[in-house]
Amino acid sequence: MTINNFEFSIKSIRFDEHYQPSENTRITTNFANLARGASRQENLRNTLRMIDNRFNTLAHWDNPTADRYTVELDIISAELNIDGKQGDNALPLIEILKTTILDRTTGKRVAGMVGNNFSSYVRDYDFSVLLLGHNKNRPAFSTPEQFGELHGKLFKRFLSSSAYREHFDKPPVICLSVSSSRTYHRSENLHPVLGVEYLQDAYSLTDEYFEKMGLKVRYFMPPNSVAPLAFYFAGDLLGDYTDLELISTISTMDTFQKIYRPEIYNANSAAGKSYQPSLQHQDYSLTRIVYDREERSRLAIEQGKFAEDHFIKPYHSILEQWSAQYAA
Repeated sequence: MTINNFEFSIKSIRFDEHYQPSENTRITTNFANLARGASRQENLRNTLRMIDNRFNTLAHWDNPTADRYTVELDIISAELNIDGKQGDNALPLIEILKTTILDRTTGKRVAGMVGNNFSSYVRDYDFSVLLLGHNKNRPAFSTPEQFGELHGKLFKRFLSSSAYREHFDKPPVICLSVSSSRTYHRSENLHPVLGVEYLQDAYSLTDEYFEKMGLKVRYFMPPNSVAPLAFYFAGDLLGDYTDLELISTISTMDTFQKIYRPEIYNANSAAGKSYQPSLQHQDYSLTRIVYDREERSRLAIEQGKFAEDHFIKPYHSILEQWSAQYAA
């Protein structure tokens, strides 16, 4: 097999109160976790309401009753087809979210941000199988040689694929939690939508991993937020996207992080000039949304092993050859 045999296809499913995860959806995906169990519909309804409320708070101009906009979400699944194996034989490599903004005043829909959440089978393998195995009996933490390089090249290939270009006009912006292993310092830079920028002295492991995907990172704490978010992007974060596009990712991911990381993003006090996030923080509030964080951590290992068994090992020599050709 040569590099030309790597092809991507894109599938989309609406994330709303009726959302049901498909059988081949990564069950570690955060939004799939919310859509299971007895509280599934209430979870989804409350999550979407929180996103809309956050959006209207940030998009406050010409919006006196704070209900002008609603955010529609679609889960985008990028499948990697190998040797023409499509459908059930394709690997669901990456999942991201696409936002669409409905303006209730004009009745028009405009594109929001694509990216937002980021899930990947190969990343599960890298962090939950490869990295854990590498450090199992080591006295000091380290990363394996070429850690994250294959994943980074696959991601870059996806962004340059005809499948991505046919569906999206702009590169994605991924919005994640800041790292509890780093300290962030408030700067004087203030953006009207993204808020105050925070800086740090060194990259986290996640920052380095996303750098191999061709993405830079900046940290901003939006208005009325209590902690900065990490924004990973390929171009110019402040220049390439409209205010409404930026608000679409802030409202979506600020909401999800309040659910996933309440110790950080639903804390009862805001980050100060010098800030180190901690999941051990006790002064925080819970949302009315049920989320099983322990289950997600366990399933990340299971799905990392799935990627190892069905992708990394069977195509090991081919992937090495492809990776070398990509670098050349």
